[in-house]
Amino acid sequence: MSDVKADHLPRDLTLYLLARFVLVGVIAGGLSLAGVPLLVALVVGLVVGLPLGLLLFRPLNARVTAGLAKRNEKRARARAELRAQLRGDAAGQSE
Repeated sequence: MSDVKADHLPRDLTLYLLARFVLVGVIAGGLSLAGVPLLVALVVGLVVGLPLGLLLFRPLNARVTAGLAKRNEKRARARAELRAQLRGDAAGQSE
């Protein structure tokens, strides 16, 4: 089942980033409608929206984190096998 999470990493990461940016946009838009200057609204939206996104989108954040960890594990394993092959170790050879 963890392979399924790794297969959906690009989709999950894109959704997570878009959700957080939409949250920043909603906060900034609401502040702009309330009469706050646009630049100030964007800065406040970033400062408030990005940490709030960590809380609101926790399940999506967990899926992205799990997918990144799985990808990193695969890359570390492949790097270790390559180093073993370059050293000439029998464990790194696929015979």
